[in-house]
Amino acid sequence: MTMTQEKIGFVGLGLMGQGMAKNIVEKGYPLTVVAHRKRAAVDDLVSRGAVEAASLEDLARNCTVILMCLTGSPEVAAAVAAMKPGLAPGTVVVDCSTSDPTVTLRLAADLAEIGVDFIDAPLSRTPKEAWAGTLDCMVGASDIAFARVQPVIATWAAKIVHIGAVGDGHKMKLLNNFLSLGYAALYSEALALSRKVGIPVADFDKVIRGGRMDCGFYQTFMDYALDGNREAHKFTLGNAYKDMRYVESMANGATVGTPMASAVKNAFALAMATGGDGPEDYVPHLSDYIAKANGL
Repeated sequence: MTMTQEKIGFVGLGLMGQGMAKNIVEKGYPLTVVAHRKRAAVDDLVSRGAVEAASLEDLARNCTVILMCLTGSPEVAAAVAAMKPGLAPGTVVVDCSTSDPTVTLRLAADLAEIGVDFIDAPLSRTPKEAWAGTLDCMVGASDIAFARVQPVIATWAAKIVHIGAVGDGHKMKLLNNFLSLGYAALYSEALALSRKVGIPVADFDKVIRGGRMDCGFYQTFMDYALDGNREAHKFTLGNAYKDMRYVESMANGATVGTPMASAVKNAFALAMATGGDGPEDYVPHLSDYIAKANGL
């Protein structure tokens, strides 16, 4: 089988998945999708040339490479269970979600028994880059499996790192999110303290922007905190909280103390417990919940 013969399936057409799938079909791969929550996303992709499957099992029967971009490990495990009766030996299932590495390894072992490869290829950046096809991706896979899926991933990712074996992609993704969500917690607390001591957010930004503490994540975060753009970074507080719980779990398994990671998780837990658990409550909005907790 050559790469051009691959038939791609995509499960999870959310904020990231729709843009990723759009790039797959527009760059020449046969694409099958399945409806879940976003009917409009399915209709859009069908208009671009995709085919809609009646079920996850039906999708599995008609695809050789299946990508998933779902909320977390419970959703991934449920999707794999639904697809399993339709999976043929030689199929590759690619989990692009931010998942628990222990679940990733369990699913990989389970599917290996029926001749199916399961690899992890989580991503970073935002829906804007998903639509543009310029995401970052870190892949956990054997060399053979990586070579097979790399051209498909390249339709939506500009930076692809083969980080190691199965599970290593999700481990690296959790480390990546620990850093980015740690920034969010730091910025939120610093902005609350800044306001408390009489330094307006605009003046705070004048010092940080363009200096050594500036970075792309800071600029995206401040696009909301300073300018009020609620869609500056469309990654929910709920997903952030979930990811930090996965970070803690990974650290527990490795017997590593997590005073910093636990503090970051608790910042998101506070937001979730005080009204930030909605589908349009995004990471930069953490600054509002930390401010509120400090009487602002």
